[in-house]
Amino acid sequence: MNLQNIINEIEKVDADVIDRLEHVSRRHMFSAFAKKAVAAASPVLLTSALTQAYGQGTALPGQVREVLQFALLLENVESDFYNTGLAANVVPFPYKDAIDQIARHENAHVILLKSVLGSAADPKPKFDFTAGGAFADVFTNFKTFAAVAQAFEDTGVRAYKGQAGKLKPYSAYLEVALRIHSVEARHAARLRLINAQKGWITLNAGFPAAVYAGDDVTTQGGVALNSIPSLAGYSAATLSEAFDEPLPQDEVLKIAIQFLAK
Repeated sequence: MNLQNIINEIEKVDADVIDRLEHVSRRHMFSAFAKKAVAAASPVLLTSALTQAYGQGTALPGQVREVLQFALLLENVESDFYNTGLAANVVPFPYKDAIDQIARHENAHVILLKSVLGSAADPKPKFDFTAGGAFADVFTNFKTFAAVAQAFEDTGVRAYKGQAGKLKPYSAYLEVALRIHSVEARHAARLRLINAQKGWITLNAGFPAAVYAGDDVTTQGGVALNSIPSLAGYSAATLSEAFDEPLPQDEVLKIAIQFLAK
């Protein structure tokens, strides 16, 4: 898929993508593409740079391809979930704009990842967002929908963080992953506020428990935070809120597999 087609596809799910590039018109986008400033302006434009630098699909370094396939699975989960929820009209008016925008972001992430992976991209699996009946009313009860959405977003933030080390030798891919990671974090904070929760995670509190396992750490860089004199009065809850922990790929997959159709 060439750059023109990628932009056309993303415009279908995010009509504002070109407008957000305020200093770049469609006519001049391609002539200006080689400029680093434009390439840095939008992850959409990085697709061509990534494939030029590292190839596409099966030509990608194996470790990069593995991470991108993993990311594509997670983004497909989120994209399909939000699209299905919006189509089912489960989202009430006060939250519809926010959920619609989150859906657009996830759709754009899917398109970008598929574009880089090319023909090597894994096909989108079929999902069961009721998780075998555990969330039977997910598309008829907004409270359930928002709770599952929060779980997906909190998982996504930790999942991207857990893959960062694998991309360290491939700076261009690491940059894109970090751009997606920060947007997922914004989504997570928004969903947590919709659910009348703090925008950050306290200890390992949350449902499902697997999403928050190990997030109650109060040691960073080998230093026990409460051993630092100026932090001695901080509670474990407060210290845990100040740092997020990565979630290993196998733990993320255990969560995701519950939502795959049998």
